[in-house]
Amino acid sequence: MYRFAPLFVVFAAMLWGIDGIVLRPALYTLPVPLVVFVESALVTILLTPFFYKKFKLAKQLNKKDWLAFLGVALFGGAIGTMAITKALFYVDFVNLSIVILIQKLQPLFALFLAAVLLKEKLPKVFFIWAGIAIAGAYLMTFGFSIPEINADDKTPLAALFALIAAASFAASTVFSKRALRNVGFEMGTYLRFLVSSIIMIFIASSLGYTSELSNITSHQFLIFLIIAFTTGGLAIFLYYYGLKNITASVATICELAFPLTAIVLEFVLRDNILSISQWVGVIVLVFSIIKVTSMNRDIKKAA
Repeated sequence: MYRFAPLFVVFAAMLWGIDGIVLRPALYTLPVPLVVFVESALVTILLTPFFYKKFKLAKQLNKKDWLAFLGVALFGGAIGTMAITKALFYVDFVNLSIVILIQKLQPLFALFLAAVLLKEKLPKVFFIWAGIAIAGAYLMTFGFSIPEINADDKTPLAALFALIAAASFAASTVFSKRALRNVGFEMGTYLRFLVSSIIMIFIASSLGYTSELSNITSHQFLIFLIIAFTTGGLAIFLYYYGLKNITASVATICELAFPLTAIVLEFVLRDNILSISQWVGVIVLVFSIIKVTSMNRDIKKAA
């Protein structure tokens, strides 16, 4: 199980890449808090019939378990999702460079938090391959050139929100690992969306966005349904299944499959051709992810 568990995290991250390039652009006209609330609430509603009879299991969770789920929902379900959506909205889903560059910093946040909060012990070679993975991700995005940051109003804001998203998702990864300690990945998925929905309904309603639910078109509602069954609910389900059996540090490197998928889709769907140096970065990133996942057993024993 340990050998294949990281692949579930990689596949979930690939689904998130599809979400950002293919699905989420259709929601551009809606307020970001409303988008995050609807997708969280929809997944919760769809899962409730399967879990309401099992909710007694949640009563066995202690205060630290609930605090962990609160951290997951706050940083991953609310702040992180709103921040990355806002960052993508600012660059109109076209200029992904700044957003993806900042996203590369997520492993650094996660490694630090995993060491501090979870006391994960990692072999030195892990940090070497983690660094190579991040370097490959940078090379994949920009080649050997230094990224040019346009001095307009949207780019700095996109960078800021992408940075917030990177730190938030890293914290969510660590809190998720703790949250799953005393609960199965199935129930963990449900509680993640349930608590996220509760947080988001307060945020959306306090900002007056719930009144705009009627502005959601039938096409956009269909997109929400697709997200719920694929890049939303299913992705988290697969992610938690993998995370249950690997360390948070390994998981955050596997999540680099998200920007990899985004870059590939940019090439396939929008004909944004990658340079030779960028394809070298793709190869370096993929090889690094494979190396990190292959050492999962050793890291699991050392943790």
